[in-house]
Amino acid sequence: TEILSISDPEALAFILTDGVKKTITDTRVKVSYEPGFVPAAPPAMPDIPVEHLAVMIKNTVKVEVLDGNIGYLKIQHIIGEEMAQKVGPLLLEYIWDKILPTSAMVLDFRSTVTGELSGIPYIVSYFTDAEPLIHIDSVYDRTTDVTIELWSMPALLGKRYGTSKPLIILTSKDTLGIAEDVTYCLKNLKRATIVGENTAGGTVKMSKLKVADTDFYVTVPVAKSINPITGKSWEMNGVAPDVEVAAEDALDAA
Repeated sequence: TEILSISDPEALAFILTDGVKKTITDTRVKVSYEPGFVPAAPPAMPDIPVEHLAVMIKNTVKVEVLDGNIGYLKIQHIIGEEMAQKVGPLLLEYIWDKILPTSAMVLDFRSTVTGELSGIPYIVSYFTDAEPLIHIDSVYDRTTDVTIELWSMPALLGKRYGTSKPLIILTSKDTLGIAEDVTYCLKNLKRATIVGENTAGGTVKMSKLKVADTDFYVTVPVAKSINPITGKSWEMNGVAPDVEVAAEDALDAA
């Protein structure tokens, strides 16, 4: 009970976090002291002009065709279904039409730390066949006590990259959340080779819970991804690469 005498709330939060992590061996759980914290409301899809959306896409996605006709696509944020439908023509024009004719693709997730759950089927489907439909993932949400099944999509905007051309995904210890899910799905579908570092081992959904009438909060995973092929999850342990190299060397290795 000696921690009860700690007067500095931030120091107490740090010690509580350390104690919780050692007790339940889950590095994703965090205790924080945040006076004035206001929970963020789910952002509505803004009415952003198309030209502004184009700038946003260019700033979060890097696309190149490397020597040997190898496509290179670096993504920082995996967009969800609603955004994908709105900016679909822009994605085709600025990204997909450049990548589609290449002979192989490198998908760079080394700095991808955010994303939307509904974006997982979109990305996976571009690298699988239209038929038969594939059960990609099952996500159990503890807050609603509902399991959502994610399936490949029978129809997509633009053409699929297909299943015959090589696909390599680059990862780092910072690759987090939705990007880990996409990586794990494509790895276990035997559709991609993973090159880089073991990923962070995050989760598809976190929630910040207020501790009674205080300014302390507990950040905790509230959903779990279970892969239908392995029956396991990438969460906590992360996704292991097929070819393990330092993140900064992953592109050359690929």
